[in-house]
Amino acid sequence: MGEVSTTMKMEDLMNYSNNLTEVLKEEKDVANLRQFLRQASALQSQCNKDFNEVQKSIEDYEHKIHTCKQKAAAAESESIADAELDSLQKELEEEQNLERQLREELRYVFYKFIHSILYLSHIALPNNFYSIYTEIVNEIDDLEHKRESVEEQRQTIKKLDQDQVRDQMKLSMYASVTNTIPYLDNPSRISGHIVERDRKVVEKFEFDPSTATTFDTCNSIWKMINLA
Repeated sequence: MGEVSTTMKMEDLMNYSNNLTEVLKEEKDVANLRQFLRQASALQSQCNKDFNEVQKSIEDYEHKIHTCKQKAAAAESESIADAELDSLQKELEEEQNLERQLREELRYVFYKFIHSILYLSHIALPNNFYSIYTEIVNEIDDLEHKRESVEEQRQTIKKLDQDQVRDQMKLSMYASVTNTIPYLDNPSRISGHIVERDRKVVEKFEFDPSTATTFDTCNSIWKMINLA
């Protein structure tokens, strides 16, 4: 009877020990989980801080680039000195280079964040993780290049429109001063008409550059202008 009681006590003690071991294991897992959550939270906070700083820098440089483009457009429309225009163009290129560098830094922050989260989660990185990430980044770069191309085309069209308006204003000013309106549809010939407002007469003129020198053509046009 005493041996049976002793055996039961030993079994109870073993069961208690096993249960205690399981409890300790669970507490250790909970502690590890809490530590992981703290590390993940700290990492996310730091990555968010880095992301916000880089994003703000990009926005600042985008604003500077926009300002440089406005200055360059104003410089072209006002026909300022070539040296100042070159300086503005150089400043614009420097700002664009800095923007590209910041975008590269932003992509690195994103990569570091994803890599660290997977590492802390004890998730094995796939062998092609970097190639997948690179492919995603290349897609983003491609979209960014397309956006820049569209923006460049828009700026080119805007510049052409500005040039056309400026040419029309010049032509209107020349016509007002000289009473002469040239025909621009045939560049192989110099032609147009002179308006004599006092007599309300419109006189056509035409010169063939192959049969007259530039000096003679200019002389003839000035004579008609003086008589108008």
